[in-house]
Amino acid sequence: MTQAGGDEERGGAPGAGTGEPDGWDRLWTPHRMAYIQGENKPTGSRPEDGCPFCRAPGLDDAQGLVVHRGETAYAVLNLYPYNSGHLLVCPYRHVSEYTALNLRETAEVAALTQAGIRALTAASRPQAFNVGMNLGAAAGAGIAAHLHQHIVPRWGGDTNFMPVIGHTKVLPEMLEQTRAALARHWPAD
Repeated sequence: MTQAGGDEERGGAPGAGTGEPDGWDRLWTPHRMAYIQGENKPTGSRPEDGCPFCRAPGLDDAQGLVVHRGETAYAVLNLYPYNSGHLLVCPYRHVSEYTALNLRETAEVAALTQAGIRALTAASRPQAFNVGMNLGAAAGAGIAAHLHQHIVPRWGGDTNFMPVIGHTKVLPEMLEQTRAALARHWPAD
């Protein structure tokens, strides 16, 4: 099925109409435009302002990209990942400060972080990890109102010319496939 005005309808090969041929291959990442334009960003700092970390647990696992649900926190794939398998560990409670977590939440965020590293290791065999939190907008938190811990799997060479020069990440699988693999490899309690 072609869209109106699509390449085939215009009589050209896929990619026709995308510029003058110049010997360069193009990697199109149109899904990134949603992030650039602020799609799924909250309109304010309250849960009812569209917080995606408050919304995700209310969806089924596949739709919300939830990998594992705990009692006080859960693990979810980053909708705009730095690398394949980029997990976020979030408390269910809408808090922005790490010091606002109670002892149970703190312990479960830590335990889910360890479990996430184990699941990623079993599913993807990364060579290393970046783990951490950006607390506040000035620290780089894209959604500062709801605390979340990043678990980013890393491989040698994953910071190659694409992100450095082209400001583009190449992800080898769809988020649904990554979520299913990590859920299968999540350690038993």
